[in-house]
Amino acid sequence: MSRLVELPAPEDLAAAERAVRAVLAPTPVVEALGMWLKVETVQPTGSFKVRGGVAAMAAVPAGRRVVTASAGNHGLGIAYAAAQLRRAATVVVPECASTAKVERLRSYPVDLVLAGDGYDAAEEHALGLEGEYVSPYNDPRVIAGQRTVGVELGEQLSGPLTVAVPVGGGGLLAGVALWAAAARDDVRVVGVEVEASRAVSAAVEAGRVVEAELRPTLADGMAGGLEPGSVTVDIAARHVDAFVAVEEAELRAAMRALALDAGLVAEGAGAAATAAVLSGRVADERPGARVVAIVSGRNIARDVLLDVLS
Repeated sequence: MSRLVELPAPEDLAAAERAVRAVLAPTPVVEALGMWLKVETVQPTGSFKVRGGVAAMAAVPAGRRVVTASAGNHGLGIAYAAAQLRRAATVVVPECASTAKVERLRSYPVDLVLAGDGYDAAEEHALGLEGEYVSPYNDPRVIAGQRTVGVELGEQLSGPLTVAVPVGGGGLLAGVALWAAAARDDVRVVGVEVEASRAVSAAVEAGRVVEAELRPTLADGMAGGLEPGSVTVDIAARHVDAFVAVEEAELRAAMRALALDAGLVAEGAGAAATAAVLSGRVADERPGARVVAIVSGRNIARDVLLDVLS
């Protein structure tokens, strides 16, 4: 059964901007690898997900426990926000979650629960716990928080832009797309999935959430299905210009290029947008246009990083 989740309202967007600006510094945009990179890896939790965590936690009344499910980075965002705002939170992660992310979660004052063999199972477990559930993507407050990536881009870069956005559940994509649709008619938004997990584009094509083929991927933060009725699908259908998908070898090549040529450590999901540009899947031929790839996260286990770099 689908949960009834509202689209972000104007007051959600305004509240999220205030909350994020109060807690988080803007992240830089740098020119490298023949594109512009929006570097979310410098966030205090190592991922853009902290934006949605701060926005959602700030909107929840004090004294009410927040419950969430996460492959890792959203959980870190909620945990960081809980510590900053002194709120109670329970974070459920799959038993197969990245060890790097799990160890970082243990450093925060939250109740950490490992449950299920994947994100879908962890989410099902979290939905049965007591507290206010905050989805990593299907939540208006979270989407409003992720929209601040676009708000900052609008302040940092003028002129025509094509923004490559990594897509798992679609929270970041929905946020950036809402910003572009309302603020910049010269901005194109391209959703970047991995071939191993294309849940959002499949749902957009079908007009509803459908079961999509899921395979193991280096981009663990982008893997998994969608909650039935997710509002991210409707937003993507109306405001996203195109979807592309990258292969595992392209993810590895992008991670190496980011580390060795741009000095940026990125996890698989964090390198997906860069991979799409480097592979030629995302471009912009408009005069004076710039292509921006969102480098969305850095939280990768050391042994995985060493394997990729070798």
